[in-house]
Amino acid sequence: MIIENIQKLCTDRKIRWSAHSLARIQERGLSRNDVIDCILSGEIIEDYPEDFPHPSCLILGYADSSKAVHSVVGTDGEYIYIITAYIPNTNKFEKDLKTRKRG
Repeated sequence: MIIENIQKLCTDRKIRWSAHSLARIQERGLSRNDVIDCILSGEIIEDYPEDFPHPSCLILGYADSSKAVHSVVGTDGEYIYIITAYIPNTNKFEKDLKTRKRG
């Protein structure tokens, strides 16, 4: 996946939010704008080309220029689909918040 393509769809507001993703985002104290900021400022840190129904990826970006956010996003090339988003921590990721811990 190419981050610039995802960012373009995001900028064009070609975004699909599932009820599940909106519930999870709200539970985690995030807003739609936090997820959009994450995508627009972010980089792909994991790629899931075999995901169904669309290839997806994990993006690390920042909301309000300082709050790290992970967003899982799928795309069919016409829309992006927000799967989930959360604030990453060092329980599962290294200090860079990009590298998943082994074990």
